[in-house]
Amino acid sequence: DVQLQASGGGLVQPGESLRLSCAASGFSFTDYDMSWFREAPGKGREWVSYINVDGTSTSYADSVNGRFTISRNNAKGVLYLQMNNLKPEDTAVYFCARYRQPLIAAQITSLDQYNVWGQGTQVTVSS
Repeated sequence: DVQLQASGGGLVQPGESLRLSCAASGFSFTDYDMSWFREAPGKGREWVSYINVDGTSTSYADSVNGRFTISRNNAKGVLYLQMNNLKPEDTAVYFCARYRQPLIAAQITSLDQYNVWGQGTQVTVSS
């Protein structure tokens, strides 16, 4: 089965850090661009960050640029999101997602371009 398993969420105070992981299985991880999305209470799912197949190209939403870093380990089949200087407004369920087709990506911020999703991991930033 094609699966993404996200982990690493938790409860932290403002200014602290977390690293999310997303373990891929059932497909050739090295062939697919990947992204992280998040969904805050009462809001729609929004794109957070993107990485291409070999990690040479990344992109970030303005709200997290400079604080979050996306990376991947293709040998292990794992996607990461390092989140530093967390803010209360970062509170959300975070989802990893696989682009819908291999080796090419466009409209990377659009939810409908992704067809495999992890189950989500809760991140809560509160003092």
